[in-house]
Amino acid sequence: MLTKLKQRVQLVLAAEAAAAHRLRLTPNVITSIGVALAFLSAIAYAEWHSDPLILLLATVLLLFSGFCDALDGVVARLFGQATVFGGFLDSVLDRYADAAVYFGIILGGLCTYLLWGLIAIVGSLLVSYSRARAEASGIKMESIGLAERAERMVILLVASLIGVFWHPMTVMSAAIVLLAVLSNLTVLQRGLYVYGKTKKKETDRT
Repeated sequence: MLTKLKQRVQLVLAAEAAAAHRLRLTPNVITSIGVALAFLSAIAYAEWHSDPLILLLATVLLLFSGFCDALDGVVARLFGQATVFGGFLDSVLDRYADAAVYFGIILGGLCTYLLWGLIAIVGSLLVSYSRARAEASGIKMESIGLAERAERMVILLVASLIGVFWHPMTVMSAAIVLLAVLSNLTVLQRGLYVYGKTKKKETDRT
């Protein structure tokens, strides 16, 4: 849903991309920095110990991780550095980053429902896998589904920011339940979309 908005955001990152290029930061380096920030965010979530400042730190680190996730693609496109391996690396490392953040939230006791936390992790990974599997079959999946990565990150950021000031365990637990539901609904949506596309192709051939 937010993919188109993300594309617009990327258009206004040209100045930041130029600055990164002058610093000789390649897309793969920016991707790696973003993942490192996500892991630091996960550690902060895990170690928050009812300290709102640490929860705020986790939120800020996650926000900058998302910024890097948007910036690497802009640098790749503007300066002709897009590669097949770069796309692969970005996708794989994003999955590690997502899982790390969820685990950090669970380990920090911010999600009081372990099962929902695990369901959210599985759903997050399957959202990505369903897109990769469909696009390997030639079916474009961009913007298909309720909760792509951008939406999931926004939900976590908003919940974390609210949690800094008000009942963090309650707010974060609710966010994880919401993410578990939305991510798995997204997988279902994509499955139905692929089914519709493949049935149409089969009908056209007959």
